[in-house]
Amino acid sequence: MAGNDWINSYLEAILDVGPGLDDAKSSLLLRERGRFSPTRYFVEEVITGFDETDLHRSWVRAQATRSPQERNTRLENMCWRIWNLARQKKQIEGELAQRKAKRRLEHERGRKEATADMSEDLSEGEKGDIVSDVSAHGDSNRGRLPRINSVDAMETWASQQKGKKLYIVLISLHGLIRGENMELGRDSDTGGQVKYVVELARALGSMPGVYRVDLLTRQVSSPDVDWSYGEPTEMLTPRNSEDLTDEMGESSGSYIIRIPFGPRDQYIPKELLWPHIAEFVDGALNHIIQMSNVLGEQVGGGKPVWPVAIHGHYADAGDSAALLSGALNVPMLFTGHSLGRDKLEQLLKQGRLSRDEINLTYKIMRRIEAEELSLDTSEIVITSTRQEIDEQWRLYDGFDPILERKLRARIKRNVSCYGRFMPRMVIIPPGMEFHHIVPQDGDMDGETEGNEDHPATPDPPIWSEIMRFFTNPRKPMILALARPDPKKNITTLVKAFGECRPLRELANLTLIMGNRDGIDEMSSTNASVLLSVLKLIDKYDLYGVVAYPKHHKQVEVPDIYRLAAKTKGVFINPAFIEPFGLTLIEAAAHGLPIVATKNGGPVDIHRVLDNGLLVDPHDQQSIADALLKLVADKQLWARCRQNGLKNIHLFSWPEHCKTYLSRIAGCKPRHPQWQRSNDGEETSESDSPSDSLRDISLNLKFSLDGEKSGASGNDSTLESEGNAADRRSKLENAVLAWSKGVLKDNRKSASAAEQNTSTGKFPALRRRKHLFVIAVDCDSSENLLEATKVIFEAVEKERTEGSIGFILSTFMTISEIHAFLVSGGLSPNDFDAFICNSGSDLYYSIINPEDGPFVIDFYYHSHIEYRWGGEGLRKTLLRWASSIMDQKVENEEQIVTADEQLSTNYCYAFRAKKAAVVPPVKELRKLLRIQALRCNVIYCQNTTRINVIPVLASRSQALRYLYVRWGVDLSRMIVFVGECGDTDYEGLLGGLHKSVILKGVCTSASSNFHANRSYPLLDVMPADSPNIVHTPEDWSSSDIRNALDKLGLLKG
Repeated sequence: MAGNDWINSYLEAILDVGPGLDDAKSSLLLRERGRFSPTRYFVEEVITGFDETDLHRSWVRAQATRSPQERNTRLENMCWRIWNLARQKKQIEGELAQRKAKRRLEHERGRKEATADMSEDLSEGEKGDIVSDVSAHGDSNRGRLPRINSVDAMETWASQQKGKKLYIVLISLHGLIRGENMELGRDSDTGGQVKYVVELARALGSMPGVYRVDLLTRQVSSPDVDWSYGEPTEMLTPRNSEDLTDEMGESSGSYIIRIPFGPRDQYIPKELLWPHIAEFVDGALNHIIQMSNVLGEQVGGGKPVWPVAIHGHYADAGDSAALLSGALNVPMLFTGHSLGRDKLEQLLKQGRLSRDEINLTYKIMRRIEAEELSLDTSEIVITSTRQEIDEQWRLYDGFDPILERKLRARIKRNVSCYGRFMPRMVIIPPGMEFHHIVPQDGDMDGETEGNEDHPATPDPPIWSEIMRFFTNPRKPMILALARPDPKKNITTLVKAFGECRPLRELANLTLIMGNRDGIDEMSSTNASVLLSVLKLIDKYDLYGVVAYPKHHKQVEVPDIYRLAAKTKGVFINPAFIEPFGLTLIEAAAHGLPIVATKNGGPVDIHRVLDNGLLVDPHDQQSIADALLKLVADKQLWARCRQNGLKNIHLFSWPEHCKTYLSRIAGCKPRHPQWQRSNDGEETSESDSPSDSLRDISLNLKFSLDGEKSGASGNDSTLESEGNAADRRSKLENAVLAWSKGVLKDNRKSASAAEQNTSTGKFPALRRRKHLFVIAVDCDSSENLLEATKVIFEAVEKERTEGSIGFILSTFMTISEIHAFLVSGGLSPNDFDAFICNSGSDLYYSIINPEDGPFVIDFYYHSHIEYRWGGEGLRKTLLRWASSIMDQKVENEEQIVTADEQLSTNYCYAFRAKKAAVVPPVKELRKLLRIQALRCNVIYCQNTTRINVIPVLASRSQALRYLYVRWGVDLSRMIVFVGECGDTDYEGLLGGLHKSVILKGVCTSASSNFHANRSYPLLDVMPADSPNIVHTPEDWSSSDIRNALDKLGLLKG
């Protein structure tokens, strides 16, 4: 029924209502006499009300047809359309029920396995669910929404924050963001979230103990938008700046920082920003490091002041915040605002778009994966209401309220969670600015004329625009402020008002339904609702008691609230479901009692304010009774008004920020674990001396040559498979033993070697003009060796001069890399660094052969170990591996086996025999998330090897670590990749670094790679990026040099 969206929505409403009878078999006559009749409703409310639709024309023609047979045929065709919609709806409901049942079973199975693992060290009395003192999301019932109850309490809290110099980073990427004159409603991306993040940044910057707040967003320099969105920095003027003179510093306050990423001259919707996220992350990383150093000079005693938290808003910013949190090793917070899984369920339920069409339009699967990653990495997830937690977040693999309760209880008892983590869900309602609001104390009968000293203030223009509709404008006004959307349930409100004669006599009704020029210019759905409202006004003859102005300005909304309060009116929100209900708080701040839906956020608001009544939005009589009760009972009205004004400060921005900062203070502080002096020299002092790994100096040396490792001195020749296997085993065992801290006696020799090493030149990559990162995921080491030598040949001159350095980035262990180098006649000194085990280990090469070829960066381990599951994760992976069997063969064969020789403390390695039988990586990630195990699963070498590493570790994140650790500019890095690769391949594309794609390399992994993702590669790979070039199919060293020339490198 394309082109008849309004009809679809009404037919769906009819089908939702059903027969509406206690006795399903009662006759049509009974339904017609006093109960709801879907057929009659359809004819009266839909068919006879519209003149320009096929359905109406069909109905008119059917009625005008003289031939009974032809008329019946036309009516039959229309009935078939209705039947077809009903069939589709039933099918969609069945599919939805199946998805819910599958999700419930998966979570129950995962919860059962997780509980079984964690129950091994509990007594029988502890194995039960004895967490009644803990709420569903980690907070005790008594401690829910801790609030400041007076000005004195706020002052006491503020005095405790004196001396703190916190730096907070907020991220909101899409939409048009500026501090003043926000263009709210300009498009779907510039809405309530924009206002929220700006006001949050402004309010946090005014809080005691907060020195600086940066709100990072996209810089838009497009002729389609105002020039102000292209300004790189904008300071947010605090609302109460007179109170902050003693807190201000050179760089203090709140700022909007606009980072350029994506098309420079285009303003694009949020769905098209996904391929450019990596570019934003690199730009934001550069800003944060620079600002941390500046703040360190100002208030940090010369040491960088790292952000106390990075807070992502919406999925795209959550994805960015996760990567920044990992690169800087600082805590992350997340606010979803609108969640992808919930939107996907709603769109599928409508049945108008298939899953593929939904993903194409909204990039919904990429969005959901970003939200899952945000759950993996966030310390705290901030929500507005409990409904958001119970109904929306529980749809995600990474959150289970029951398992969260168990984990929280174990944490309180100091019992191990076996590597399982769940973010803390915290309800912090959005704040509001109330300082400019003066509640209306007068009434329509108590107006004064004014005098010379105090002239009467003229009424706002919007008042006369509304009151012109009313025969008696002095009656109490029932105010509804909502879009003409079916979900807002405005038609039910008008019916309730129209059918209740006492209410019509006592009150007027004002409907502020957005702005419109002409009904024909509105969307079909909004137009249908508005036309229905107009028909109901005519049906109940509500002329003179209902106002529905066409236009109002955003700045006039407070005046509309004041008018309703002046008439001693009531504010109503009758939506079927309201995620939060900010208008209810605004109304309460102006002294209006409320009537609100009992579904969603208004329940939490009413619990705090106690300033009105909650109703069932489907119950028309209940709505009318509640409105009549508040309008008629003046004592009840006054009590609700007083309660709202008394408690409204609980939703103020200072209150919001106090709770916000208290939650941040509860997070375990994290920041980079090294210190670097101005000249970049390394110090061996550690910030965490209790950790044995961090006690070890960075320059701990270990050799893999023949003498120190015990391997044969003939490593350069592979004489036989047996010798090679023996040599490889010894190398791997040596590195494994070393990485687990067995060879601690090397510390003294490492210290002596460190004294003989020029720290100003270590590592060598700091001296390079460019760094070439070889991240080609070849099927065999021979192909990788061939590609490496061709790349070396292409820049032989610059390589010899030392202006270009090389990094090898691979899934292999350091022992495998050493064997690879030796077999290919290469030296470890040909590379400056080695990113091993898919990004879980980082090594540097050493020039002095006496110290050995490699040195490990132990600080990198402290950087990535956040939420590493350790033994609990390993146990779950072994159980999963044992369940993967090839059932097609006669004797079921285990396909996936653990490889202890290749595993390290931060990488669990597995071998896979038959790639086609191994489940996609997204299924394994889902399994682990359901059990609250946070990690990064990577399928390598065409799914013949699986590496499981910490959630914040990856090859692309290792490059960002080199920038943070050593100041290596990301724009000076050139990453070489094949046409496809391991499942972390997409992370190597995009960002500030340049990429050279070698055509014809790793094409065999393409089909498996795409099957392992739930979204197309184009959703994450920037198209037509100037930073990405391709070589020809049969590329040579000259082709590579030509590619580098296209990138603007090696010229002159």
